[in-house]
Order: sequence, then structure tokens, then C-alpha cells
Amino acid sequence: MLKDTIDETEIALPPSPLPTGIELLEHPLLNKDTAFTDAERERYGLVGLLPRRVTTIDDQAALEMEHLRRKSDDLERFIGLASLHDRNETLYYRVLVDNLEELMPIVYTPVVGRACQEFSHILRRPRGLWITPDDIDHIPAMLGNARHDDVRLIVATDNERILGLGDLGAGGMGIPVGKLALYTAGAGIHPALTLPVSLDVGTDNQSLLDDPLYLGWRHPRLRGEPYDGFIEAFVQAILDVFPHALLQWEDFKQHNAIRLLDRYRHRIASFNDDIQGTSSVVVAGILSALRLLNESMSEQRFVFLGAGAAGIGIARLVRMAMRQQGANDDTVRRAIAMLDSNGLTFDARHPLDDDKREFALDHETLAFHGFADVETSDRIDLETVVRHVRPTVLVGTSGTRDAFPEGAIRAMAEHARIPVILPLSNPTSKTEVEPAKAIEWTGGRALVATGSPFDPVERDGRTHLIGQANNAFVFPGIGLGAIVSETREVTDDMFMVAAEELSRCVDGDRLANGALYPPQGALRRVSRSIAIRVAQRARDRGLGRGDTDDEIERAVDAAIWDPVYAS
Repeated sequence: MLKDTIDETEIALPPSPLPTGIELLEHPLLNKDTAFTDAERERYGLVGLLPRRVTTIDDQAALEMEHLRRKSDDLERFIGLASLHDRNETLYYRVLVDNLEELMPIVYTPVVGRACQEFSHILRRPRGLWITPDDIDHIPAMLGNARHDDVRLIVATDNERILGLGDLGAGGMGIPVGKLALYTAGAGIHPALTLPVSLDVGTDNQSLLDDPLYLGWRHPRLRGEPYDGFIEAFVQAILDVFPHALLQWEDFKQHNAIRLLDRYRHRIASFNDDIQGTSSVVVAGILSALRLLNESMSEQRFVFLGAGAAGIGIARLVRMAMRQQGANDDTVRRAIAMLDSNGLTFDARHPLDDDKREFALDHETLAFHGFADVETSDRIDLETVVRHVRPTVLVGTSGTRDAFPEGAIRAMAEHARIPVILPLSNPTSKTEVEPAKAIEWTGGRALVATGSPFDPVERDGRTHLIGQANNAFVFPGIGLGAIVSETREVTDDMFMVAAEELSRCVDGDRLANGALYPPQGALRRVSRSIAIRVAQRARDRGLGRGDTDDEIERAVDAAIWDPVYAS
């Protein structure tokens, strides 16, 4: 199955002879710090280089958590974890796996957003690969400089749409690094198989260009044919150097995100987490809600605030789910309405970007919803759309704080028995509505899940758990399943089976308290289940290995690395 990829000893160790002394202590994947045994200290020239006591990895992990909890600032905790990552990778992942719920907000959203904004001022040690347009003729050689020679998973960003924060230039590298940390912590993909990449094509963020300490390629952002040629050279280099690698496109701006996915998804095993991963985790939350409502997807009506890559991706998977449950084209068309910053999207509206036409309402559907007299220049706001379309599910990917006004939420509550409200924008400062307000404005009836973490909401003696629609529930398992199956393509229906499996992982008690997702501490269990389903779907589609269900399950288990020290 993965050739020779999942022999953890071979992955973790460099070619013989092993380094010794200080060189061994400075090798992140080999270093054990004070956990080197007396025999290992003698054999590898470490005697006298370490304090006398031999500790266990559990001792070390407890000490690292003590260090982190002493820090009063989350960014300092981020820096502390990054420093541990640079020094001792096995211990870093042991700490992360054992404290996932506490540390996921530090390693990823929301704190990673702040870290990306201040990247040039907090970087201690570069990680991953940095490729600029000046390197276009040398990308294969640069990939050959990666610290490991059998890369199976690449997360690459061009840094233009980092979370809801926009163009952060070279600072966007914090996202691929954080995503890959979650691939390892959440699904057990060995870190030696992974490579974060920054496609540093410049920035239009003037504050970065004016910063004398900015570390990126100090040019305006590359666009047009030169940009496309650069991306083509990058993809071809991956195919040449790492032909078995899975590529995840990360935080590309809407127009590039959609067209690059469509251009390359059949040529290289790849997916866009902002489009497909987000859609899978959101559909999973909707499926969980429907378990409480005892209704089908085909009976729902959806309003999306945000017509970017994430919103379009979610709407596509919702459409697939409705069709799978028997909804015809007319039902689907009338069930989905989408708004952008200029209001409701409809065919005759001017202006309207081409990539928004897929879910723009046609004349017949406008008339069905009571918008027969709409003019091309009309701006139809969210509350008006809610009153006409009468959604049961409201999805926010706008990146705008408080974009769900009280009037719209109360209008939804007038017709929806249990409103499903999903303000998904992150970090926390960008959420469309605070959960407590959504619950209050719906008389305590709403089911709410958010993109960033929120505390439970107390109302009238009831505790409402707020599930986090975090892509980390999906992409680690998708990646693990794709790698194990050696699939040639990552298809939309793989994200559908991932959504179904994630929904099944929500237990009845959490669901009864309003949580549409499992606790983050269950991430490894969830990722394993998703990986098995994805590998099975790849086999069934003729895209991956033809293994039996039992063989797939054994292969997934064999591929999950547990961060313990190798002898």
C-alpha cells in the first residue's frame, strides 16, 4: 500500500549513519531532549550534553503544557508551540494530540490569523518551501531541496485570502504550516510526508510593502498570464518531483480558487479546502440538524450570505445532497438563494461576476419568490430575501461582522420551526452573528454552529452547545483516505461521504444540546472513519487501489502515526 511510506522508522530516520552529539539534538524529528536513555546517550555522544535525569515523553508533555499555561497572551502561546515544533517534532505532536481541544484554537483559528498578520515580526525559524516568480525556471530543483524526499501531501497558498483577513503576503505561510500540523495531529499523517509551500507572488497590501522588516517578495501581486504560467510551472514540478503527492490549494482568492480547482483537479490529485472542505463540514452540520428536525435535505430552503469560493462550494454540495434525496431541478433551483455585498444575486443584475451566475436566480425563480418586478440595479438585502425565500438554513461566509441583522434572524424565526443558523466567517472578529444573539432572537429555538470557537450559551435554564464548523473535522480524514487509496482524483462525492460520516460521529447527547459537531478531542476517531469511507469511495469509483473493506481499514490504521519516541 503506500510503498514504503508508512514504515514509521524509515520515515523518521535519515540515511545511515545517524547524526550524533549536538547534531542529533538539533534534528527535530530525531531529538528526544531529556528522554534519551542512558544507553542512547552513550551510543550517540550525548553524555554531558543533557541534564542527568532521564524523563518520559509524558513528563515532557506535562512540562510543555505548564510552560504554555503560564503565558498570558495567545500569540505568545503560538510562538511557544512553534518553537517546540522546531526543536522536537515528536513531543510537539504528543502535546497537540493529548490537548487538542485546548490547543487547536492556538495552532489554527483564531490565533493563527493574528500570527499571519505579524509573521515577519515573530518568525523564529523558517519552515516549508518559499517559491517566488523569480524561481519559475528552478521549481523542480527547489522541491528537491525539501527536507524529505517522499512527500505525499502538499498544502500550498498564494497568500491572497488568508482566513477573513485578506492579502497577508508572505505571512500566509502560517496557514499551510498550521493545516499540516492538524493533518498530523488529527489524522496521524507522518510529518515527514508533508510539505507546506508559500507561492509568494507578491502582495498588494501596502502596509506590508512599507514595512522594512517584511520578509516576502517585495513586489505588487502577480496577475494575469504571468500568474497562470507560474502556477502551471508549480503543478508540473510537483508531478515531476513528487508524482504521488496530494495537493491542497489553500486560501486562494475566489476567482483564482474556483478556476484553478476546475483546471487542475483532473490532472493532479488535489482539492481546495476553502471550497470543498468547507462545503463538506457545513453539509455535515446541516445533516446533523436534520436528525433533530426529522426532515430531509430536499425539504429545506437555503440562503447564503457570501457568494465567494466558500459559499459557492457549500451550495454545490447542498445541491448534490438534495438531488441524491430525489429533489428535481426546479426544487433545487428554488431552494437556494445567494447574496453578495450588492445583495441578492440574480441573472439580470448588474454588476454580477461570471462565477456567481451558477446560483443567481433566473426570472422564473425570482417570480416564484415574489420578486417579479425587480430591476437590474436593485439591491435586495438579507432581511427582504429571508422574508421572501423563507429559508430553514441561513449560511454566512461573508467575512463581515454582524452581517446577520436582528430583523433577518427574527424574520427567519417566524416561519422556521427550528432555524439552522451558521455564521461561519473567521476569525471570531468576523462572525456574522454572535450565537447568544441568534438564540435570543429566535426565542431559544435556533441551532447554531460557527466557524470559530464560542462558549456555550445559557438561556432559560438550558445550555446550548455551540459546535464549531471547523474544516479540521474533514480535511485530515480526506487527506489520509486519499493517500492510503492512492487515488488519482479527489471527487466531490468523496466530500459528500465525508459529510455523512462526520454527521454520524455526533452523539445523541451533544445533538440534544444543540451541538452539530463532535468535540474536537474526537478528531482522530472522526478522521479515521472519514479516511476509510473516502478510500472506499476511491475504490468504488475506480480511482484508487482495489482493496477490500478490511484491507482498507487495516491500511488506514497502519498509516496513523502515534507520536512516541522511536528507539
